[in-house]
Amino acid sequence: MTVAALLLLGLGLLLGAEGQCFFNRTQEYCVCYNLSQESMGSIIQCLAATAVEFRGGELEKYAAFPIDDLDPSAIDMLSSLLIRKIIFGDLLVPMMLLSRVLRFFSYTQVQEVVFDSCVFRGRGDWAEMAGRSLPISALSFHNVTGTPVGSEQDLSGLGTWLQALQNLSVTASHVTRLPCSTGRLLTALRSLDLAHNSLGDGELPTTFCTGAFPELRALALQHNNLTSYGSVCESVRLLRELQQLDLSHNRLTAGLASSCQWPAALRVFNLSDAGLDRVPEPLPPTLEVLDVSCNRLHAADISLSSLKQLFLSYNLLQAVPCLRSCPALDTLHLDNNSLAELPWGELKLLRHLRRVSAAGNPFNCSCQGAGGLQALAGAGLLGPGWPQAYTCSSPPSYRGHPAQDVPVSALHCHGPAVIGALCAVLTLLGVAAAACLLRHRARPCRRG
Repeated sequence: MTVAALLLLGLGLLLGAEGQCFFNRTQEYCVCYNLSQESMGSIIQCLAATAVEFRGGELEKYAAFPIDDLDPSAIDMLSSLLIRKIIFGDLLVPMMLLSRVLRFFSYTQVQEVVFDSCVFRGRGDWAEMAGRSLPISALSFHNVTGTPVGSEQDLSGLGTWLQALQNLSVTASHVTRLPCSTGRLLTALRSLDLAHNSLGDGELPTTFCTGAFPELRALALQHNNLTSYGSVCESVRLLRELQQLDLSHNRLTAGLASSCQWPAALRVFNLSDAGLDRVPEPLPPTLEVLDVSCNRLHAADISLSSLKQLFLSYNLLQAVPCLRSCPALDTLHLDNNSLAELPWGELKLLRHLRRVSAAGNPFNCSCQGAGGLQALAGAGLLGPGWPQAYTCSSPPSYRGHPAQDVPVSALHCHGPAVIGALCAVLTLLGVAAAACLLRHRARPCRRG
């Protein structure tokens, strides 16, 4: 059996329509469309690729296809392949066939498997996977129907494989929950992406039960049906190693301050576009990055001693919040709010501040307002957008003008006071000169 035929059979890609493979040598990427036994010679060119994509076809008629055990020479050939990533797209996949051919991955160096827009049917028999160790560390399901990770029984025989999995993504697949037992099998998982699904507050406790995902570092729950900030906190508080949490694009209500304590390891928290009208409490106390942009915040009372990056863009802020309780802050985003000015006097007290972005606000270009912006720019703190995105809304004489062009010299801003002070100085100098002259004239002449 040739290497090409072996790979074709091993992956279950005996598709019904004749197809062809195309290899991009520069990207080391090969894509195959609707392969058949007659055209499987086309796959040979994919053997030099590091990523292979199989797209289009129906595998149901091959569910009972005989797949024999491999001889040592075939195993050696599989282990020598360069392929690290395999993508299956637009396929109807019988679970029975998948469970039978998955053991071939144990002979390869494939590290990532992606199922995109696939339909899974039936149930798998994972008996042949018992005791096998698979090299796959990343598994992704996007826009799939009948995903096997939602079935407790289908995953029960994959314990050895799942214990090595580090990254799991199940997105846009109408998932409402993951079984508790699934999380307990995924003992090495570091990243879990469940974005664009139908997870609700009531399903989270089952998914993140006691003992589930003990090593999880990053969790993405954006674009789901989550509504209660406190309930989410209660559901994920057992994830002791959690460092990054994304709750953006939900419709959260802050409610009364919750007594729930977030995982102590949490450092990055994304609450953007979450429907919030105030900053919820409590916030994780050790946060370093907080994103609450694209909400309806009129004020932001934030006190986090370790916070380094704060994103408040696209809200309704009329004043920059007091940030003295965030002494470690180095990045502040305030774009597209309702700010009339930036308090240069307060911001310069933040010793670690390196970047401020505040484009798209209706700035009042009074001497104080324009002066603050120009001082920030002069200190190198204003980010991209300066000066073109910093325009004046008032006073009328400067409306539409760049804040950079507004004169803020002392003579321009405080003309009468400067002139008065100058006159006073000149008067004093004149008086002093006159007094000196009088003393000089009154001094008696000495005769020799």
